[in-house]
Amino acid sequence: MNQKYKEQVYNEYIFRINKVQDYIEANLNGDLSLNTLAAISGFSKYHFCRIFRGIIKETILSYINRIRLERAMSFIRHNPAMSITDIAMMFGYSDSAVFARSFKKHYSVSASEIRKNYVKDIIESKNGKANIKLAGYNKGVCSNKHTQIKGSIEVKNIKEIKAIYLRHLGCYEELVSKFPKMLGELLDFAKSSNLVTRELKPFAIYHDNPEFTKKHNLKTSVCLVVNATAKVEGKIGFLTIPSGKYAIGHFELKNPIDYSKAWDYLYGEWLPKSGFQPNNGYNFEMYMNNPNNHAQNLHFTDIYLPIKAM
Repeated sequence: MNQKYKEQVYNEYIFRINKVQDYIEANLNGDLSLNTLAAISGFSKYHFCRIFRGIIKETILSYINRIRLERAMSFIRHNPAMSITDIAMMFGYSDSAVFARSFKKHYSVSASEIRKNYVKDIIESKNGKANIKLAGYNKGVCSNKHTQIKGSIEVKNIKEIKAIYLRHLGCYEELVSKFPKMLGELLDFAKSSNLVTRELKPFAIYHDNPEFTKKHNLKTSVCLVVNATAKVEGKIGFLTIPSGKYAIGHFELKNPIDYSKAWDYLYGEWLPKSGFQPNNGYNFEMYMNNPNNHAQNLHFTDIYLPIKAM
């Protein structure tokens, strides 16, 4: 068995597990039975559980529970108009008591305490008594006084975006070093499949929040916009970002630290005063230039946040 064939087989395994992860994210309140997930993977139930754990380093049940709780945590903090019970139902919990026990076991604090303390921070921040401490989708803390980023926010209805992707599992420091190679692979695939758009539009979807997801579990999709539905193979996947209303932050960033400031500004300062709340969907960064080609190495980055009225 030659090395090339082994790589093809490995890439097929990654492709199948990515399909399962994509399905789970899109159906957190739907059918996540072992029968369904195994069927999506193309493996038997017996083998699927072991393969998933071997690749993701987490059991399938633990993975589903963690993703549900992390999404719920984000909504509890950023969607004050929704009741905790409604949020629990939204992410697949039919019993609020079961959700409450699971949440407290996972975070060592109750969902109601999280909401109470977060709303208190929002009120105190508006009164000038405290800063809102949000990690956003990269670590860091941002406040009015310390924000040193240049940018603007617009609310816009966007059209559907089709993209091919490669997935990275692990800390963002590793992702930074691997990003150019991953993007190169996507571009080669797009060219060979006649999928290249007029303007190259790479972007990254940060599926998890590092504030309450362990580094080794952080999942990121490095994506490239394509001009049609792609027939993918191996480790390259295809996804669609649905049309809808988004807050789009247009930022000029000087260094990696500025990315955290941009996310924190969007979530911690703009959003609470905007009249909107986060909607369920992908948050992502669209990279509008190559900073290596800019005289000052500036990163022109658009951050997309799905939103809806309060």
